[in-house]
Amino acid sequence: MSGGHYGCLKLRERLGLTVKGRLGVEHPSTIRASANLAATYGHLGRYAEAEVLQIEVLKQSTKLLGVDHPDTIRASANLAATYGQLGRYGESEVLQIEVLNQSTKLLGVDHPDTIRASANLAASYHQLGRYAEAEVLEVEMLKQRTKLLGVDHPHTILASANLAATYRQLGRYAEAEVLEVEVLKQSTKLLGVDHLDTIRASANLAETYGELGRYAEADDIQNDVLRRRMGFLGDRHPDTLLSMWLLASTYKETQRRPEALELATKAHRGYVEILGESHPDTVEVAAFLASLTAEQPVLFVEVVKQSTKLLGVEHPDTILASANLARTYGQLGRHSEAKSLQNDVLQRRTRLLGEQHLHTLFAMLSLASTYKKTQRRPEALELATKAHRGYVETLGESHPYSVQAAAFLASLTAEQPVDHAEGGR
Repeated sequence: MSGGHYGCLKLRERLGLTVKGRLGVEHPSTIRASANLAATYGHLGRYAEAEVLQIEVLKQSTKLLGVDHPDTIRASANLAATYGQLGRYGESEVLQIEVLNQSTKLLGVDHPDTIRASANLAASYHQLGRYAEAEVLEVEMLKQRTKLLGVDHPHTILASANLAATYRQLGRYAEAEVLEVEVLKQSTKLLGVDHLDTIRASANLAETYGELGRYAEADDIQNDVLRRRMGFLGDRHPDTLLSMWLLASTYKETQRRPEALELATKAHRGYVEILGESHPDTVEVAAFLASLTAEQPVLFVEVVKQSTKLLGVEHPDTILASANLARTYGQLGRHSEAKSLQNDVLQRRTRLLGEQHLHTLFAMLSLASTYKKTQRRPEALELATKAHRGYVETLGESHPYSVQAAAFLASLTAEQPVDHAEGGR
């Protein structure tokens, strides 16, 4: 925790106790002080403490002001955002939809609170893996903010960053990169290099570079982001833990496994302490850690079980967990179980992401590899050809993924022992 954040927290804690003691729990000033303290807890990643306060703020605001008052709607929006941070995405979505409906009715579609409500609902869709729905809202939101606030306003820049993140999840990396380069440029100009939003913009661009296989660029930026977040937020803030995890992923991709293992272990320990073992982020980083340390499928079975329970069977993270379990089955020679899972993963990714998404192409090559091992070469050849064509069209012939797919395809006709395993986090 930085000194500035700590000082703000202590000041607001003392203020909250003083106001509550003098004026009582139902006084508007007490409610406002509680809301401010909850916001500080949220900035520090202490979401459970923020939730307790926000529930009370919403209860008191509803009682004193009514359900349709802008302050009550804002209290609902804040609680919904905290639910999202706690991994309770379903509860967050329900509240966000209600907030958006109320804001639109009371304030109009162009009011900043309504636009913010759209942004928050889009964030919920993003967390739920419903990226196409998120994109629709985010494109409209970027238009509105550009029109009302101008291209250089921080809220417009944030809207661009959110849309870029959705493009990345949809596999539209070139579009994501264009937006993220501009976001980083504007954030640096307006807010300075050390502002948390600028640091976040750097982290997002690095993630896109990683998806594009530009690991050296990703590595440089991610190391800088981790260093700055450690300095400003401490080593237990969720943003710092995410930086550890993403850098560990880059280390894994560049065959630096000892360093990846060290960072992933630290990140997982932090997630467990801050968010709990059942939080979706904790489950996902546990799966990544298991991919570095274990070949026993029991760990991956548990990850699939937890991810299905928390996120649902169609969520991209659940599908990734299934893909990792299938890969482990394949490494253990349990090809029948691997094939069954890989078929399911391919069908779900094709349905949710489309045939040209990198994760779908990974799934094609993984299944093709299993077909090859079980002497089903015609099926392997058909899938590998399709995957290679997709990589070339999406990333170009010289990209490492295209080269790897070409080598695997050649092995099907030249009897070369080239294998394929799914990459990425």
